[in-house]
Amino acid sequence: MPVLEAATEAATEAASMPVPVVGAEADVAHHGHVSLWDGRVGVWLVSENLGPSDLSQATVRLAFSVPMAGGQELPPACLWSSDRVVSCRTGELRVTGGIGELGLDLRTAGLPDELTVDITTAWRDGAADRHPGNDRHRVLVLATGDPYVF
Repeated sequence: MPVLEAATEAATEAASMPVPVVGAEADVAHHGHVSLWDGRVGVWLVSENLGPSDLSQATVRLAFSVPMAGGQELPPACLWSSDRVVSCRTGELRVTGGIGELGLDLRTAGLPDELTVDITTAWRDGAADRHPGNDRHRVLVLATGDPYVF
């Protein structure tokens, strides 16, 4: 039993130590809200860089649990990865000063009572992020028209 306790203690201690970072480091964060009503999805998202290095750009990925209706145009910085996934460039994100804003008004393929959207950073200009929790969100959105904040 002492060997198991020592191994558990060592694993716990190693998990709490900071991860060494080689090269550029940036802390990308996404915040905003999602609404669903009458088969429409509204997304308002702000991306920011909490540092310590500037980013020339990053890519945010929005994955919906239900398919979106075909033939919808997206903002110039965005593209459809599938009928459920939209990927968008944030533009330049300077340390604590650059903010990328995104607004989407989409139609679902049907009239769902709810959906989930997973928001993640798909690419961050090659920089490491030791605090990825603030750029990964899963939001359950009910078809009430209310904004669900993340």
